Amino acid sequence: MSISTIVDCTDLQGELQFFTERVGFDVQLVSPADDPGRVVVVRDGTEIELRRSDRDRPVRLRIDDGSQPRDWTSPGGSIVEVRPQSNALVVPPARPTLTVVEPSTGRFGIGRAGMQYRDLLPDRWGGRFIASHILIEDEGDVADWVHFHRIRFQMIFVAAGWVDVVYEGQGEPFRMHPGDCVLQPPEIRHRVLRSSAGLEVIEIGCPAEHDTLADRDLELPTPALEPDRTFAGQRFVRHVAEGSPSSPWVDPSLSFVDTGIGAATSGLAGAIVVSSTGDPAGRTLTHDGEFALVVGLGGDAVLDLGERTVELAARTSVAIPAGTEWCWSRHSADHRALVVTLPADGVRGR
Repeated sequence: MSISTIVDCTDLQGELQFFTERVGFDVQLVSPADDPGRVVVVRDGTEIELRRSDRDRPVRLRIDDGSQPRDWTSPGGSIVEVRPQSNALVVPPARPTLTVVEPSTGRFGIGRAGMQYRDLLPDRWGGRFIASHILIEDEGDVADWVHFHRIRFQMIFVAAGWVDVVYEGQGEPFRMHPGDCVLQPPEIRHRVLRSSAGLEVIEIGCPAEHDTLADRDLELPTPALEPDRTFAGQRFVRHVAEGSPSSPWVDPSLSFVDTGIGAATSGLAGAIVVSSTGDPAGRTLTHDGEFALVVGLGGDAVLDLGERTVELAARTSVAIPAGTEWCWSRHSADHRALVVTLPADGVRGR
């Protein structure tokens, strides 16, 4: 959350009364206490700084909520447009491209709560999917708040370091380690609490552009345990890598660990971690679904995609359109990769 709007006003008390009593903002800061000249108010993740001044500098704001449309004008002339909130989730049609992003490709930019984001799918396949490599450099508390996302699908996978998180209805905060992941079903409330230095996370979602909303009224953890609760038909999943069993995959030189996301989404999406178990078999693979993404986690490998050969080092990502044929032509004994598909059973052998 950031202060996105500054309102200079000659009648600070009148503006404060307008924004709190009429528009529903809450006071977050007053300074100084004995003779306020600056007040910060907040509503639904938006902060406004009211500053006493020798002249009014009105602004225009828009607030989306469930009420009837109307416009309000403050004593200083600021206009607040209230419009009905749209909860409709827009999922654009996919425009698939074979997309390879190497570890050195792109730079990290500052995103929500001070986290650093690097894009693993720059063209977003027309806005249908997003894949991000997220980094937190320093150990300690994360400047996050209770929030939720309006999404169709979203998962978080820890690639390095550790992170403490808490989720609505899932009990006390827990720590995620490398190989652990969660399915964040639509609109489940959650919060990132703290992390190790050098935390690396892979986040994959649909659609690429989706709303993130604060929930200022809910405290986490919630008192009730609701492990079987569904959110838009999906259940929360916490996959712990340590001790998870592996099974033979469609490529016999690789085994896989199922994260449980396929079952929790009723087959909408799936995520597995594949590991080397023997010499490469050269098995041709393909898929006919919406989406397939392979992200290198450790060791090294080579993906042969017909006219293109990809060195699959750690944090290299490959987005593969339906109908493309590929194979692991080489992989080291310690090779591991995350494979995410929509639908869950998307990859098959030929």
